[in-house]
Amino acid sequence: MSEDSAELETETAAADEFDSSGAPPAKVASGTSSGSSGDGGRRPSKAPVKHGFFERIGQFIRDTRAEMRRVSWPTAVMVKNTTIITLVAVVFFAAYLFAVDRVWAFLIERLKGLLGG
Repeated sequence: MSEDSAELETETAAADEFDSSGAPPAKVASGTSSGSSGDGGRRPSKAPVKHGFFERIGQFIRDTRAEMRRVSWPTAVMVKNTTIITLVAVVFFAAYLFAVDRVWAFLIERLKGLLGG
């Protein structure tokens, strides 16, 4: 067998392992037959169970409580520090934007005066 045909067989075998979506094939238990029904030996899927409105609300609340227990909550010191950093940043940017606004207002007024406006 030549190198090209061996390489082609390897690529074909690798391509057969995955379907067009890139997912590997479903595992089939050994000793099972596909049967004569033509469905590939698969059992019909069960319809999803419909739960009532209040049952879904209760499940949502249970899930929410479980998730809240897993949250990593910050300490009081961390909250205080981030609040101070935020306030300092807000004051800094407010002063910066005020200064930039005043400079542009001054320049526009001077320009209007030079152009006779």
